[in-house]
Amino acid sequence: MRFPSRLIRGTLIQRYKRFLADVRLLNGEIVTAHCTNTGSMMGCKEPGSAVYLSRCARIGRRLPYTWEIVRVNGGWVGINTLHPNRLVVEAIESGIIRELQGYDLLRREVCTRQGIRLDLCLEGNGFCFVEVKNVTLAVAGAAAFPDAVSERGTKHLKELIRLRRRGHRAAVIFVVQREDCYFFRPADEIDPEYGRWLRRAIKAGVEALPYRATVTPSEIVLTGRIETRI
Repeated sequence: MRFPSRLIRGTLIQRYKRFLADVRLLNGEIVTAHCTNTGSMMGCKEPGSAVYLSRCARIGRRLPYTWEIVRVNGGWVGINTLHPNRLVVEAIESGIIRELQGYDLLRREVCTRQGIRLDLCLEGNGFCFVEVKNVTLAVAGAAAFPDAVSERGTKHLKELIRLRRRGHRAAVIFVVQREDCYFFRPADEIDPEYGRWLRRAIKAGVEALPYRATVTPSEIVLTGRIETRI
C-alpha cells in the first residue's frame, strides 16, 4: 500500500482525547492531526517522537492532517487503523497470505447477524470469514494485542467461533505494523478476557494469522507471517 501523496514530517507534541494529536512541523508550525487509533497506543505516543502525517486534499475538512506513522526504537510503526483491511486485501490478492488463497470472491464489511459485522468474507467452495486487527504494541520482542480492553474484539472472536462451529472457515489476521516483533501473543496483562477467548477460538478451529508489515514513509507492505505463542 503506497501512500497516495508525500507524507509530512513533524514532531509529536501530544496525543489527547483519543482522536487528536498536536504535531510541530519542520517549519515550526503546530497543527492538530486526526488520530484514527482508538486504542491506548502504549509505547507509540511519546512526546518528541518523529511522526509523519498525511494531508487530505478535500477542501473544508475540519482536520486536514491525519497521523500515519511514528518512530519507535529506531523503526517506523503504522498507527492508522484504517489501513490494515486494505493491506490484508492486497496481500490476499498478491498471494502473500498463502493461507487464504483459492477463493473466487472477496467481500468486505459482511454482516453475519444483527449487530455483528466482520471485515471480510471469502467465497468459493465454502466460506471463510475474516476479522482484521491492527497491532502496534510490542513487549520484549512480542507483538501483543490488544493494547486496551477490547470488548468489541472479544465479541468478534465469539462470532468467529460460532461460524466455525456451523462448518465455515474462520480466521483472525493480526496486522503487526512494525518490524521489531518476532512472534505474536495475546496481551493478557491488559485484557485477560480477550486472551481467554482467543485461546478458545484457536482450540475451536479459528485460525490466528499474525503478519508483520514493513513500514516506511512511502509505503506499508505485509511481508510475512510470524509465530503465534499462546
